[in-house]
Amino acid sequence: MIWLILLPVVLLVAGLAYQWAGARRDEARYPPPGRIVNGFHVRVAGVGAPVVVLESGIAASSVSWRLVQESLARRATVLSYDRAGFGWSRAAATPRTVANLVAELRAVISASGLAGPFVFVGHSFGGLLLRHYAARFPADVAGLVLVDPLEPMEWHPASAEQRYRLGKGVMLARRGATLARLGIVRLAVELLLAGSRLLPQILSKASSGRGSSVTDRLVGELSKLPPDLWPVMKSHWCLPRSFRTLAEYLERLPEACALPLEDAVLRDVPVVVISAGKTSAEVREGHRRTAGASARGVHVIAGGSGHWVQLDRPEIIVDAVLKVAGGAGPLH
Repeated sequence: MIWLILLPVVLLVAGLAYQWAGARRDEARYPPPGRIVNGFHVRVAGVGAPVVVLESGIAASSVSWRLVQESLARRATVLSYDRAGFGWSRAAATPRTVANLVAELRAVISASGLAGPFVFVGHSFGGLLLRHYAARFPADVAGLVLVDPLEPMEWHPASAEQRYRLGKGVMLARRGATLARLGIVRLAVELLLAGSRLLPQILSKASSGRGSSVTDRLVGELSKLPPDLWPVMKSHWCLPRSFRTLAEYLERLPEACALPLEDAVLRDVPVVVISAGKTSAEVREGHRRTAGASARGVHVIAGGSGHWVQLDRPEIIVDAVLKVAGGAGPLH
């Protein structure tokens, strides 16, 4: 009988110890490829002009830009970084509002010592964030490449069904933080990377219910990265702070999309908007309008690409950046 009482305590302590030891091991095995500057991980590659700044999607890190950064670094200076709470950066110390995110990006660029103006490249939520950055700091912006960017109308006004989905996502992210702290996420992901399927699927469905499809999609995107990056991504998503940060982003998404955009500042800036081949017609039309806000705006369709264009068709992004740096013009 005493073992029935002690067993949960033993499992709890074992899980906490497993997570602590795994996190320490990951820190030693997968150090940041860039520098830690004021708590932010910043990686600069390449030399010369143009100077390109990469901004990630809502729950992504600098790792997602590896293919694009390595290619661009042969012909440009390229800065990627991890927003607070993701990748190698510290946990967020302030609310994840657009104003705070824009201010943090400016601080990262300033601390890098690189001279502008810059060509900014933003994926998904990062594209929306860069439109606000351009309005706040127009002198910094030499051009924009928006990669399947989030359009405000996608989440504002949010329907009842969308609010339910976001609420579900927030709940799952917070649950993921708890499971990560207990070592359960680490166990499932390490078994998955080792080739085991059954136990990770059981753990995923038991913890997420229908939300396990999100896990399936994340694994699908992960498989598009070079295999040497899989353990790195695993190490980041075994940390509770990654899930806590994701929960706040999802919670604040309608608020971010409700903010007015000052796209008039884009009129004289070269802008390329890249739509994924699988993007809906409605969102694609929004992308066309965003490109049209610039007198030198171009809308490009990345045929055969899913939302993660930088993984499916990185060469399209590289081509767009170089043409924006040259003043833009028609892209075919």
